[in-house]
Amino acid sequence: MRRLLLLLITVLALLSGPRPAQAEGLSLTRPVEGEVLRAFDDVGRYAAGHRGVDLAGEVGQSVAAGAAGTVSFAGTVAGTATVSVDHGNGWRTTYQPVRAAVSAGTVVAAGEVIGTLLAGHCPRACLHWGLTDGADYADPLGYLDAPVVALLPLGASPPTPRTIGPARSSPDRLPVQGRITSRFGMRVHPITGVTSLHDGSDIAAACGTAVAAPWAGTVTRTLWSSAYGWRVFVDHGSGLVTAYNHLPGIEVQVGQRVGAGERLGSVGTTGLSTGCHLHWMAWRDGQLIDPLTL
Repeated sequence: MRRLLLLLITVLALLSGPRPAQAEGLSLTRPVEGEVLRAFDDVGRYAAGHRGVDLAGEVGQSVAAGAAGTVSFAGTVAGTATVSVDHGNGWRTTYQPVRAAVSAGTVVAAGEVIGTLLAGHCPRACLHWGLTDGADYADPLGYLDAPVVALLPLGASPPTPRTIGPARSSPDRLPVQGRITSRFGMRVHPITGVTSLHDGSDIAAACGTAVAAPWAGTVTRTLWSSAYGWRVFVDHGSGLVTAYNHLPGIEVQVGQRVGAGERLGSVGTTGLSTGCHLHWMAWRDGQLIDPLTL
C-alpha cells in the first residue's frame, strides 16, 4: 500500500510540475503518434548531442506539422529528406527523413500533412523532430498541448524541465527593407545544386535599394569576391561583425565610422547571385551566426 501511495505521489508531481516556458506562446502537437525512441539531449549550442527527438513510425505514414506556419525548406540536407516549418515567432520545427508533400512558402495549419515518413534514420522507421530558433535547440516534447508523463523509479525526484526564453526573432532594424527569401542554414544552392551551409540570410529588394547599418560600427574591410560580389564588413564592437554582400560597388571606406541607419551601399546582384538581393552575414566572437537571431 505504501509503495502504491508513493507511486501516485510521483505521478501527481509530474503532472503538476513546471513545464518549459512557452516560446512566444508556441504550442505543439505530435507530428506522428509513435513512442519516443530517443529523447532530446540538453546540450550546449556547439557541443555534441541529439538535438531533437526520435518518434517511432511506419514508412509511408503521414507526417503532420506540429503547429501552424510557413514551410521554409523542403528538400535534401546532407542526403536526408527534410522539411522545416517557420512558425512566425522565431521558432522553426524540422522533420527528417520526410518526403515533402509541400514546398517552400506553403502555409500550413497545425496537424496538416506535410509529407510522408521515409526509412533511414533509425534501425526501425522513425521521425527525427527538432525545434530551433536558428541558434539554440529545445525539446519539442516540452511544448506539447498535453504534457508528457513518465513514471520514475521509486524514490527518484522528477527532473526539472529546461526553461528557455523567447526565440530571438528578426532584429528591430533590418539593413534593407525587403522580403527574407532564404534563411541561414543548410540548403541546396540555387545555382550549383550542392547542399551546403547558407552562411547568411537573403533579403530580396530591387537593385539600388539603400542598405543601411542596423547598428553603429566601423567599416573594417571592403573587397571583391567571385562568389559574394562586392562586400562590406562592419565591426559593431562586443565581438559582433556583420557583412553585406552582392553590392553593385563600394560606397564606404575602411576605417569609416557609421551610425545606426546610415547608408553602407545599395542592393545589387554581383558575384554568384540569382537576382537582386542582399546577402547579410554575421559573426559573434569569430563564430558564424544567423543575423536574424541577433
